[in-house]
Amino acid sequence: MKTNLLLAAALAAATPLTALDLASKYQAEPHLSPLPRTDAERARIAGATAPATDFSKPEAFENLPAGAATVRVRADDEAFSQHSANLSFEQELEFKLGNGLFKKIWVFSPASTKASDGLGPLYNARSCQRCHLKDGRGHVPDQPDYASTTMFLRVSTPGPVPPELQEITDYIGTAPDPNYGTQLQDFSAPGITPEYKLQIEYEEFEIALNGGETATLRRPSYTAAELGYGPLADNAMLSPRVAPPMIGLGLLEAIPAADILAHADEEDADGDGISGRANLVWSPEFDQIMLGRFGLKAGTPTVHQQSAGAFSGDIGISTPLFPGHAGECTGLQTACQAAPHGGGDSRETEIDQPNMDLVTFYSRNLGVPARRDIGDRQVLRGKQVFYDTGCAACHVPKYVTHRLEDRPEHSFQLIWPYSDLLLHDMGEGLADHRPEARATGREWRTTPLWGIGLTKQVSPRATFLHDGRARTLLEAVLWHGGEAEAAKTRVVDLAPDDRAALISFLESL
Repeated sequence: MKTNLLLAAALAAATPLTALDLASKYQAEPHLSPLPRTDAERARIAGATAPATDFSKPEAFENLPAGAATVRVRADDEAFSQHSANLSFEQELEFKLGNGLFKKIWVFSPASTKASDGLGPLYNARSCQRCHLKDGRGHVPDQPDYASTTMFLRVSTPGPVPPELQEITDYIGTAPDPNYGTQLQDFSAPGITPEYKLQIEYEEFEIALNGGETATLRRPSYTAAELGYGPLADNAMLSPRVAPPMIGLGLLEAIPAADILAHADEEDADGDGISGRANLVWSPEFDQIMLGRFGLKAGTPTVHQQSAGAFSGDIGISTPLFPGHAGECTGLQTACQAAPHGGGDSRETEIDQPNMDLVTFYSRNLGVPARRDIGDRQVLRGKQVFYDTGCAACHVPKYVTHRLEDRPEHSFQLIWPYSDLLLHDMGEGLADHRPEARATGREWRTTPLWGIGLTKQVSPRATFLHDGRARTLLEAVLWHGGEAEAAKTRVVDLAPDDRAALISFLESL
């Protein structure tokens, strides 16, 4: 466990605040109303979340990765679409209403279905479910046209640091592309030109593994082709993104910020080669700096902001948090700005706050399936390999959530997400060279691993990593570099049986 650097004295010192001091300063959680932990609770939590040392048998409650919210394992593609097991009857109804909005197919304005119009004018998908297939991962689009609703390119240019963020000395300023904004959309309303067409090429290469085995990886290159509004800026930075799974988000949101920051070690004080940095981002919801938890670079602090941002950027639907009816249309896209929209005198935004609350509740409460085969000898051996190779240094297995009176379904649960939710340099091979807040172009948030073994059951075409380049879990591991280079090398050097055991463990999550 990393040294807890949340020292109150650091905040009162006259010397300039370090990056970790700033992270400590901005650990406020206005989206939660937690009760303080007692000394007895802290002692219990320390014992429950201590790293495993005995790999001869499962740990207590290891079969329940989401605590009391864990759902049964289904054998079909609905495995990620169940509500948390500890919802009340009234909450189940709220969940089902949110599910309806998550699946809603939006239509162009003007339309007779006033409750569903406002799509676009530029968009990547017509519903949330079209990106997060069956609430799971998206996939790389098919050749040759690469039309996709589950993958897109983010875009930005270097820009100034906003005044409210200048205290964060290593914050990396960015700005939207003047012609295309911050996200490229490949679909559009009638009479509106789409922004681009995504093209992908792969170069395959082999990696030799110990024991005479080999693995074939594919290195992608991305092109924003058929640009509809002129060239991208000369200094435009592109980043491919595949939609991630939706399970367990409310529980991740309920992890105490202090417990996440306890794993940060920006200067690698313990010399293990793993640093882990907190992303610090602006919350328009609460008008303050907060710890980033969501998104592939931890660029968003809450489930509600993540959901509202997706409505605006992915579907072109205005929300109270992001009220622009034209979505991601830039000021230079005049036809897009002038297109009809679904807002009006009696409907200020295309989706209102009560319905956004339902979507947020749904997104917070998609259940994490129970573990499988936790007592299997091969899985237990793979778990030990996971620890021995150093994977658990970033993929931190377990936490206990805040005690929350107003969110009992997320309150005081022992959960096993296998992530520290921090930023790590993953090496040049995975670099997108596009920063986001404090995250550099080589850094990514540690991906939670819970449910990963059911990924292809939910969506057979799903692949792994931020851009779907990895077709198997082993390929995903072999793309690790930077801070994870040593762990990746240990996996390469494993005996074939131990490497197979590691994959069996991951498939059991």
